[in-house]
Amino acid sequence: MSIFKSMEISASALTAQRLRLDVISSNIANVDTTRTETGEPYRRKMVVFQEIKEMSDFRELLNNKINYDGAGVRVAAIVEDQRPLKVVYDPSHPDADENGYVRFPNVNIVEEMIDMISATRSYEANVTAINSAKSMINKALEIGKA
Repeated sequence: MSIFKSMEISASALTAQRLRLDVISSNIANVDTTRTETGEPYRRKMVVFQEIKEMSDFRELLNNKINYDGAGVRVAAIVEDQRPLKVVYDPSHPDADENGYVRFPNVNIVEEMIDMISATRSYEANVTAINSAKSMINKALEIGKA
């Protein structure tokens, strides 16, 4: 794997983690949204990642010449969490049903903060990987100067 390929892989991860952070931010912002455009409460959204694979020569795979042929990561989908919504008794709320219950989003702030920390750490790790690759390239260029 070339050093530039490793930078491309880290760059794809940076893009994916940035989108993940955007989705987490949206979940946090909508923690109390009881009515969306559809009239339903907001549902927590989650990002699904998928490996980007380069096509390998089938003959090479049969000959057990196993090389990593991944090209990074991409966001395959943004899906809604199907866990049940929170139901709270509040007959004074404008979105309360006939029994006085209000359906709130299935967003858990603690879970979102943990996901945010995880996404941030992943982002930082990929920035570190890119910076290390840049440093190696610079060191290799310095060898040529001497």
